[in-house]
Amino acid sequence: MTDYKKLIDAETWAFIERTNSYYPPDTIDFTIDQQRGIYDRMCREFFAGYPDNVTAETTAIATPSHPIPIRIYRTPAPEAAAMVLYFHGGGFILGGLGSHDDLCAELCARTGYEVVSVDYRLAPEHLHPAAFDDAISAFEWAATAYKRPILLCGDSAGGNLAAAVSHATRGHARRPIGQVLIYPGLGGDRSQGSYVTHAEAPMLTVRDLDFYTNIRTGGEDRTGDLTLSPLADADFANLPPTVLITAQCDPLSSDGEAYRDRLVAAEGYAYWLEEPGLVHGYLRARHTVGRARSSFTRIVEAVSALGRGEWIW
Repeated sequence: MTDYKKLIDAETWAFIERTNSYYPPDTIDFTIDQQRGIYDRMCREFFAGYPDNVTAETTAIATPSHPIPIRIYRTPAPEAAAMVLYFHGGGFILGGLGSHDDLCAELCARTGYEVVSVDYRLAPEHLHPAAFDDAISAFEWAATAYKRPILLCGDSAGGNLAAAVSHATRGHARRPIGQVLIYPGLGGDRSQGSYVTHAEAPMLTVRDLDFYTNIRTGGEDRTGDLTLSPLADADFANLPPTVLITAQCDPLSSDGEAYRDRLVAAEGYAYWLEEPGLVHGYLRARHTVGRARSSFTRIVEAVSALGRGEWIW
């Protein structure tokens, strides 16, 4: 058994306990509606507000079948090098524009880039590939609406969507300039690595992952579907420069390592950083936990550099 008392510091434990007080570990045993209510309340409790220089506009992308709500974050004089298309986490069943509102505002303020947060459709009402289809629609919209390069970013489920979009659009005239994937689930080998050593990690367990995958797919076996599991792709050539940042105490951490290795083997640019002693969902701890604060700074630096077309690793 992994000794989390040694790996995780007091600040991070306080964050875990605070999170569990709003969102108990057994929340996946509740109904989907109950889970969403619990999650949304937790996100409100952690809401840190907007930086003074950021404004947000909520609008929607029109598609033939349905609108996709988006929120656009701007500073008074946006940095023109790139724009950021952001996909939120939440296991493909939780979250939306509100859950990652302050995070996107801070990412905008600290990079200067316009950030567009995408409210993709959620399961089980909309099974895979609905979220992926919305992510592609958002990319196509951004490619039309913006002349500046597009940088993809996402955490957890959103990291999965960002990577899936990168794989699907590498032949596009406006292919992404880069991607920053934060503790993403990429469909790695569950028989080894962090899936085994951190199967019972605080904040996210393998049982949780199985639950989310089953809900997203409606229980259908989608083995080999690279729009669901980017690591299932046989071809990693011509992907954008990629920075992956994962948490040590997270069953998903090995996905970051595996994705980096595949991209580098295909002669691409990829950097993977595993943050010591941190847990899944630590972005909400960026104002209270030193390790999370430092990691968020590294994420900001990665977004800033890739947006300028720089490779600094």
